[in-house]
Amino acid sequence: MSFNDSSRLESQPTTMRRSDDPQYSDDPEFREFSTKLSDKLFSLTGNLNRLSQQVALLGGRRETERVRERVQDIIEDTSTGFKEVGEGLKRIAEWGELGPSQKFTQGKLNREFKASLTEFQVLQRSAIEKQRASATAARAALDHEGDGISSSPSGQQQQQLQQEQELHLAPQDEVDFQESLIIERESEIRNIEQSVGELNELFRDVAHMVHEQGEQLDIISENVETTRNDTRGANTELTAAARHQRASRNKMCCLLLILAVVLTIIILAAVLG
Repeated sequence: MSFNDSSRLESQPTTMRRSDDPQYSDDPEFREFSTKLSDKLFSLTGNLNRLSQQVALLGGRRETERVRERVQDIIEDTSTGFKEVGEGLKRIAEWGELGPSQKFTQGKLNREFKASLTEFQVLQRSAIEKQRASATAARAALDHEGDGISSSPSGQQQQQLQQEQELHLAPQDEVDFQESLIIERESEIRNIEQSVGELNELFRDVAHMVHEQGEQLDIISENVETTRNDTRGANTELTAAARHQRASRNKMCCLLLILAVVLTIIILAAVLG
């Protein structure tokens, strides 16, 4: 950069700022939309904490029908939330030209979403395994009880057989009730498995976006580094030009001072002579 270039730079208006550059422009709609997604992810994190606490109760003495209902409700609500955020991330991916700060926000949302979704899938699988083991054990116990009820010693009289059947009426009702509970539990397990399958597809889509975003961020990082180096070089040249300009002004002042002294001497000599 020459001395004349530095002079032109100094004479340019100072109203141009980074915000005036389309590359760094702020999109209020993007900011509002990305903030909503971030808030939704934060809410889903709370769901994951509650789900983790409830899943820990499954398969133990503290497992109850209410616990299983809470697990099912949280999973359904969280699945819906992840689907909504996933669709939002797809919308951001199709937003158009994004500036560096917006791409950074996009990458941050993608990574947070992927991490939270991975944690959710782990909890889902744990819930499935525990509920399946519990349902299998309950069905085995029920089948054993049913075998005991249906079998009767041979050679009994009709009156004794009738009495035993009357005694077994109440337990059979309990067996039917337990059977319905097991069927309901198995249905809940299938619902969770279906949710896992749907989220697996969403996970693959977001993982692909994260991978692409990572490559884009690498390119942005390289561009930023190049811009930083260019800026440093320009600053160095500007500093040198400014130093040269100050030196030139100092020399000019010295010459003017010497000329003034000489003129003063000449004038005094003429007057005195």
